[in-house]
Amino acid sequence: MTRIAFQGTEGAFSEEASLKTFPGATAVGLPTFHGVFSAVSNGEFDLGVVPVENTTAGIINQTYDLLLETDLHVVGEIVLKVEHCLLAPAGTRMEDIRRVISHPQGLAQCDGFIARYKLEAEPVYDTAGAARELAEHPRPGLAAIASRRAAERYGLQIVADSIQDFSGNYTRFFVLSREDEPRREGPYKTSVVFTTRHRPGELLAALQAFADQGINLTKLESRPRRDPDRPFSPIFYADFEGHAEDAGPSQALLVLLRRASFVKVLGSYPAVTSWGFVRQKTSATPEV
Repeated sequence: MTRIAFQGTEGAFSEEASLKTFPGATAVGLPTFHGVFSAVSNGEFDLGVVPVENTTAGIINQTYDLLLETDLHVVGEIVLKVEHCLLAPAGTRMEDIRRVISHPQGLAQCDGFIARYKLEAEPVYDTAGAARELAEHPRPGLAAIASRRAAERYGLQIVADSIQDFSGNYTRFFVLSREDEPRREGPYKTSVVFTTRHRPGELLAALQAFADQGINLTKLESRPRRDPDRPFSPIFYADFEGHAEDAGPSQALLVLLRRASFVKVLGSYPAVTSWGFVRQKTSATPEV
């Protein structure tokens, strides 16, 4: 049976994404993203499922930093609609709540709700972990922002549901593996990270490699490099349509290698073609 590592605890959105995409697998929560990457790298788990970006709160920086630092392959993507609930012990009324705990992403995705009710926000390491903490150590005036699944798991009351600021609140996850997956039928997407020389026109020249092959970029994000000698020097993360082994993308990557100062292909993987779960039929699919 496939073992999947995710960051968080039972009831986390990452657990929900893992089990809906790989039914029959065993999903185990670990306290940190570092722990997930390490556990997959050393063979303790077959796969890792980690969030990479959210339509409301943006990218998860630590995930992208760890993708750069490790040799794991991105072999799949999952898109999950995230609906947050305000959870509290039974009998709690909305007017009783003064403070709320959740993961920073959960708090950011519900920022308008928190401001509207003048709640004090306190970040913790996980949404489901916040629910578990509240259930085990209830305190007057304290609530948690987490999933309906977490409310059921930890016996909490849903004081308010769908409290995220935007109804189209989706989180995208990467599926990580030690080994790459063979090319299969269907649309693919590829993720790369690269840097350019610090000169005018260098980024344009690098991106022209994709335009020349008629390749659609679906994401372009910059982050400061962790380089003490060049603070704020950017590193670029890009996603594009197609598999790295296909004719057009492979040619674009060859040109990018010549024009950029550093290139790393994070992985090619089946693309989600509708908002929801897509079952990734990889060799790591669990037996059911």
